[in-house]
Amino acid sequence: MQSTESGHDDVVVVGAGPVGLWTAAELGLGGVPAVVLERADERSPHSKALGVHPRTLEVLAMRGLAERFLAEGVPLPRWHFGMLESPVDLSVLDTPYPFMLAIPQRRTEELLEEHALAAGARILRGHRVTNLTQDEHGVRLEVSGPDGPYTRFARYVVGADGVGSVVRTSAGIAFEGTETTFYGYLGEVRVTSEPVRGAHNEHGAMLSVPLRDGRYRISGVDKLTGHLPGPLTLDALRESTIRVAGSDFGMHDPSWLTRFGDAAKLAERYRHGRVLLAGDAAHRHLPAGGVGLNVGVQDAMNLGWRLAAVARGDADPALLDAYHDERHPVGEQLVEHTLGQSALITATAPDGIALRAVLSRLIAEVPELSLALARKLSALDVAYAAGDHPLVGKRVPVPPSRHARPAVLVATAAPIPAATAAAAKWGFDVVTAPLPWTTAAVVLVRPDGHVWTAADEADDERIAAALDDIGVRFPGAPG
Repeated sequence: MQSTESGHDDVVVVGAGPVGLWTAAELGLGGVPAVVLERADERSPHSKALGVHPRTLEVLAMRGLAERFLAEGVPLPRWHFGMLESPVDLSVLDTPYPFMLAIPQRRTEELLEEHALAAGARILRGHRVTNLTQDEHGVRLEVSGPDGPYTRFARYVVGADGVGSVVRTSAGIAFEGTETTFYGYLGEVRVTSEPVRGAHNEHGAMLSVPLRDGRYRISGVDKLTGHLPGPLTLDALRESTIRVAGSDFGMHDPSWLTRFGDAAKLAERYRHGRVLLAGDAAHRHLPAGGVGLNVGVQDAMNLGWRLAAVARGDADPALLDAYHDERHPVGEQLVEHTLGQSALITATAPDGIALRAVLSRLIAEVPELSLALARKLSALDVAYAAGDHPLVGKRVPVPPSRHARPAVLVATAAPIPAATAAAAKWGFDVVTAPLPWTTAAVVLVRPDGHVWTAADEADDERIAAALDDIGVRFPGAPG
């Protein structure tokens, strides 16, 4: 039966995972309620991702959500890189959240969905996008819905629909990289004896993570069976764990058994006309270090305020090009360091095991190396293009605004009437507070928590001119 449902929307987000939900929430906070099309009828009971890293916690804090996550997650101040024996110390990071927060993706999605709905998003489940085309006026989506096929129109579309993205494929965006060379195993099970945290030898690698319901997630690679795709059985999980760790720890009552590959790919571009990509639709990699969900949410944080401003008509569409310019290099680094971890995890020959031992000792003995890896895993090392001040592009740990508005941070209460007037004109908050930098007197902060520009003196006219140069109007500014 042909459905009569159709729609004309400012923005359609395809995919209701964490990335799509955060994109929709940011759009709503920016005054552009989004429609989210999700192909699944209901949320998966399984959680591919288990961890929220420090920069993502800072992002959540910017919108007043961090405490809700902290109340339900388990902080892990040490985490692994490439399943090396020596863990990376996150506790020394310069952030209010120096740990990885273990929380199932399913619960993360539930919390983010509440946030997106409160921001005005409309989520349609059981609506599968099958194709799209675009022209200079908008995007036409072909959708298979619960009542049959229909057509939907949008000015812009965000593809957050995973590694098999229909949005990316239909838009003709290349997705190149390496194909799968091995398959890892993952099972969530109950045990009769506590598993070792990790193991690695000539047979493969294994990592265990405790879950809040008393189960353990057991994952790793088995040299003997790593070439085999297809479903994972409990017996196969037991056999792999015994080979690598010497015991199956009495595992039983599995709630999830699956395999995953090590393919690594990156979208050629994150924007093609009116179509944009975020999360796994833009980058695919081995789930090493638990960084995928986090990079995706940070993609959405970078994109959301830009797309909202363009969709409102308050910014030039060229603002969207900077999304690709800033986030594509982050995707390149993501693919690079997860490929590097893949090599370490699968190193079962004597030379590879020796390399692992050397790197593990260096992490334990050289604090600077551990810190560099911690900043990489946590995304605290991400900074964008430099400008006329050394702080430009740097992250702000937790900016004071929770409403997706930019801010002018001023170190002292010196009068700045021209700057205050310009801030009101463009919809910036003005906040007087001690700044975490010794050199800057004024910092202009983007809605995603990165520095737009900064000055070492509270020069009233210069601040006003900088706001006018940015030229992006935000909700709350006079019409």
